[in-house]
Amino acid sequence: MIRAVLLCLLATSTAADPLFEDHSDALPEHIYSGGWEHFVGGGVAVFDCNGDMRPDIFAAGGEASAILLRNIGGFTFDAVPLEEMTSVTGAYPLDMDADGWMDLYVLRVGPDKVLKGGPDCTFSDVTDDWGIPQSDQWSTAFTAWWVDDRRPQIAVGHYVDRANAEGPFGACDTNTLLIPEAKGYRADILAPGFCSLSMLAARDARGRATLRISNDRHYYVKGGYEQMWDIPLGRFLDEDDGWAKVSLWGMGIASRDLTGDGRPEVMLTSMADQLLQIAQADGTYVGAPHDIGTYATRPHVGDDGRPSTGWHAQFGDVDNDGRADLFIAKGNVDQMPGMAIHDPNNLLMQQADGTFVERAATAGVATTARSRGAALADFDGDGRLDLVVSNRRAPLELYRNVTKGTGHWLEVALTQPGGNRNAVGAQVTVNGQVQEITIGGGHAGGQAVPLHFGLGGEATAQVSVIWPDGEVSDENVQADRMISLSHP
Repeated sequence: MIRAVLLCLLATSTAADPLFEDHSDALPEHIYSGGWEHFVGGGVAVFDCNGDMRPDIFAAGGEASAILLRNIGGFTFDAVPLEEMTSVTGAYPLDMDADGWMDLYVLRVGPDKVLKGGPDCTFSDVTDDWGIPQSDQWSTAFTAWWVDDRRPQIAVGHYVDRANAEGPFGACDTNTLLIPEAKGYRADILAPGFCSLSMLAARDARGRATLRISNDRHYYVKGGYEQMWDIPLGRFLDEDDGWAKVSLWGMGIASRDLTGDGRPEVMLTSMADQLLQIAQADGTYVGAPHDIGTYATRPHVGDDGRPSTGWHAQFGDVDNDGRADLFIAKGNVDQMPGMAIHDPNNLLMQQADGTFVERAATAGVATTARSRGAALADFDGDGRLDLVVSNRRAPLELYRNVTKGTGHWLEVALTQPGGNRNAVGAQVTVNGQVQEITIGGGHAGGQAVPLHFGLGGEATAQVSVIWPDGEVSDENVQADRMISLSHP
């Protein structure tokens, strides 16, 4: 049955073979560094910080200072002066105050920071001014959503409790919900916590708003599992809700409807198997068949037969054929002898039958540094998704997508009045493909850029939006451009 569903894809095929140019040498050198507290993290945030319609990059530095790279066009970036900020594990962009400038929630080993964005890529620390509760926890995951027209609700995932003298094994910290109040935020404990490395608030297979939490079995050891927290009900789902317990070395989350039924599939990266969960009509999930090509258990180049380690995952249509492809950042934790040391990243291209094939080596992005965070984004505005990769103890990497013969494309941005200015939670359908605007997922970093759709041979697009308040709007537009839609 699963295979039959995967075969029913309504995409137009193109013959493009993915190809990227390495532009890493054009970046200021930046390395995510540090000891055991930076074995994880190393995220990148991609967003437009100055309103010029070009995505910019904020990269965590670990023991080094974080860096902000401004996109000045021509696939060139320069470093923007930024207050020195160390112990950063990652960051997520979102417009918390709805002023039209993206802000940054910065995850740290120690108290997190909130940076308010302003013109010309300027940022100011408003953690205290906005009443953000602070703690000395080790933050490694983040997501946010809106339930009304005020400020966002936020979930922050924490890793090992560094104050636990019996740790680190079995010493996973609790997570935190930040709830907006009349003044500032209230911090509520979300427990139990099993060493969260990724969080994503999004619709699940039931169509309900759910907080998914991916946890690292390496430190919870036993008794833990992946978690789903029903946002409207305010509780964790269990077997009685049809949520089967799954335990893995959870690192990252990616979500995208792959089968055309409107229900998003979910990718969970891990050590060894990368688990793709297929959404079912009854609102549950089942593991994808093993021949689908997404498990990516071992390195696909070299002769190392040990299991590989997945971190950031992201779906994106690299060749614009109308089918979502999958990038997975790979890398050993830190000389773990049981895992592959030279662990190339994956670029898994979706085929017309719903299976995936590995193309990272021929595409030029199969580097074997210890990759952590990453982002697929259109940095040069040509409609092809480019790639930035953050590495532990190795320089930041940047790749330009120069794939020949790609299909048509469309990029969609939304705005609306009120606190949720960028319509987080909206569902956008373009020629039958469904994406939701979310904040979170990945590994320690996310994007706030227009949604990208590959259209294959279709030169026009039918765009339908279900806005967060339930209002529906429809547009028919020409392809090969970015459009901005406002709430009707």
